[in-house]
Amino acid sequence: MTTNQSIQVDEAMRLIEEGAASMELMEREAFRSVAPARKRDRFDVIVIGGGQAGLSVGYCLARAGVRFVILDAQARVGDTWRARWDSLRLFTPAKFDSLVGMPFPAPRNAFPTKDEMADYLESYAARFRLPVQSGVRVERLYRRGAQFVAQSGSREFEAARVVVAMANWQRPRLPPFAAALCPDIVQLHSRDYRNPRQLQLGGVLVVGAGNSGAEIAMEVARSGHRVWLSGRDVGQIPFHSDGFLWRNVVAPLVFRVVFHRMLTVRTALGRKVRGKMLNAATPLIRVRPRDLAAAGIERVARVVGVRHGAPLLADGRVLDLANVIWSSGFSPAFDWIDLPIFGADGEVLHEAGVVESEPGLYFVGLHFLYAMSSSMIHGLSRDADRIVQAIMTHMKQAASQSIPPAEPLSAAAH
Repeated sequence: MTTNQSIQVDEAMRLIEEGAASMELMEREAFRSVAPARKRDRFDVIVIGGGQAGLSVGYCLARAGVRFVILDAQARVGDTWRARWDSLRLFTPAKFDSLVGMPFPAPRNAFPTKDEMADYLESYAARFRLPVQSGVRVERLYRRGAQFVAQSGSREFEAARVVVAMANWQRPRLPPFAAALCPDIVQLHSRDYRNPRQLQLGGVLVVGAGNSGAEIAMEVARSGHRVWLSGRDVGQIPFHSDGFLWRNVVAPLVFRVVFHRMLTVRTALGRKVRGKMLNAATPLIRVRPRDLAAAGIERVARVVGVRHGAPLLADGRVLDLANVIWSSGFSPAFDWIDLPIFGADGEVLHEAGVVESEPGLYFVGLHFLYAMSSSMIHGLSRDADRIVQAIMTHMKQAASQSIPPAEPLSAAAH
């Protein structure tokens, strides 16, 4: 091949490569032109979660005159409560179940049903015209410059301030060996349990002896099943929940004084207790150990594994049964938050709900966020008010920083 022919070949190859590059660029531009553009909405504050925590924050924001939105994954306000088991009643009496501005519509010492709580939340949102957008599940929360972006499908919500109003209890927690149980055994987590009709004939093991596990075990035993209850003893409130002394003296003392004012991150006792309570169950309130025994429920050792497809207990015993209900708690599900706010243990790093490493980001509803009462309905109003005050301070600081400095006076003006 001559030198001129070689140059011609090289030139041809260059033109081919440039043409291919041009075609690729044209294809990309064509894809962008047909790809749906994200709808973008901007607010002063975005609240993620439309349960009792989010509505409490919304009430305080509305009073402050802030432009905000509440994004909730559920189809209807209160649906998280409606999805719980059929006979569930709250573990606190109605006098402790009100959000700020609206009393709970029930006798003060009654334990509301889960549907009554759901309807109360829906009425609360309607009464105060809170801007809840239902059916919007936030799939990613991240920063874009000075703004946070909450992404949901083809929609984006932008704000300089975001409140994640959700509890720690989001994702059902199961031991790894649960998958090794015989497939003939019916397994349900307490989140999916509704009533005993979901169970097949035969014995039932309830794993987890906290309030939820104890009450489910009682219901299943009353339906005629043999029931074993596995889990450590969480203790009990030393008064019966229907007694005069509990209703009028002990409950107000425990919920409004001990849980709300003594056990906080601002007291030495509260800080000491907080470390222990973050992974501990609340003592039994309504069901007593003697109630479990009277119902024929057998307390057994901790479940440690599976042998021949059946649950293996710590004492070596293997249970022959037909059903397992895992009342084994929940884990946080904040993997959609694409921000560096988590510690080595996966927990959110915050100071009483304020994420100092990400100015403008806040949490409400977490277990022991500020006090033992923070995850209880009667403690949410105070936490919401405190966080909204922090938001208003943040907004004022941002406004002052955006005001341009005055022009200096010229010498001729003096």
